[in-house]
Amino acid sequence: MVIQDLTNDAISLLKKLIETQSFSSEEDGTASHIEDWFTRYNIDFKRTKNNVWAVNKYFDDSKPTLLLNSHHDTVKPNSAYTKDPFKAIVEDGKLFGLGSNDAGGCLVSLIATFTYFYNQENLKYNLVVVASAEEESSGPDGLNSMLSIIPKVDVAIVGEPTLMNLAVAEKGLVVFDAVIEGTPSHAAHPNDNNAIYNSIEALQWFQDFKFKKGSKALGDVKLTVTQINGGSQHNVVPGHVDLVIDVRVNDAYSNAEIAKILQKKAPVTSITPRSLRLNSSSIPVEHDLVKAGIAMGRSTYGSPTLSDQAVLSCPSLKLGPGDSTRSHSANEFIYVNEIEEGIKIYVELLNKVIVQ
Repeated sequence: MVIQDLTNDAISLLKKLIETQSFSSEEDGTASHIEDWFTRYNIDFKRTKNNVWAVNKYFDDSKPTLLLNSHHDTVKPNSAYTKDPFKAIVEDGKLFGLGSNDAGGCLVSLIATFTYFYNQENLKYNLVVVASAEEESSGPDGLNSMLSIIPKVDVAIVGEPTLMNLAVAEKGLVVFDAVIEGTPSHAAHPNDNNAIYNSIEALQWFQDFKFKKGSKALGDVKLTVTQINGGSQHNVVPGHVDLVIDVRVNDAYSNAEIAKILQKKAPVTSITPRSLRLNSSSIPVEHDLVKAGIAMGRSTYGSPTLSDQAVLSCPSLKLGPGDSTRSHSANEFIYVNEIEEGIKIYVELLNKVIVQ
């Protein structure tokens, strides 16, 4: 199969995806375009809600399975767009459009790579590709819902924009809701237990607190207070102040450990995690995928951003064309040659690892 033909088709598919609205949980149209690709290439596929997936033709239960995954949902375009976010525009080598960089370029490149290997016999690994939904919202019907449906996965490549460098680890995420209580009262009367004043000490504590264990790949845990709310009118001292705390977790801690530490130490009335399922993820640098990538001249790093890696329990590598700094930006774009390079690198990497 000629890589250039696959690349041309992948770019055409990406243009269709851009021009089809696919906000999280509204991906029906883009899922249909992905189905059309598999039909055109005579690939047996299945669709589970808005997740489209397939396994290689000569799937063998006795072999380990490599997952190729990226998502086709997008965030909503921000107000700073000057170009039509739902129009695929090519200018100066850039393909503009919502979802072009995050993560349409990765998705079509992985689909093309899967198609390249689909009919090959005697591979060392089975391949399963999942074009998943609801990544941007961490929704219930995304990749997490597919793990009990697709074959057991032993290792994964998750397509997110990394400039085709190897993100060998990714921070997890826990969002906490905290409450600081006080005594409600009329503003005209004395009150030594004002919840808003009580929050000063708590905010200073969160600003100063450091988790002890760092990580070679991911650095320190990052804790940030991102929301505060208290009070309803000028003459009433509120009975409580609510905080939201965003914690980006390195691979030295589990999310449950982070929650236990904060619940024990934070000077608040209560602090409750919304979810503990978005854990940090990593792949050993000794894994064949990483060693092959390094041999190809790709650098390794730890990623601070969250992806569908967080729902996987197996080793996983984040790798894809595009630049993470463009994600969710106005006039989002990916360079066309990044897609061309991405497919070539994916194919070369898998040739080193899964071909006998």
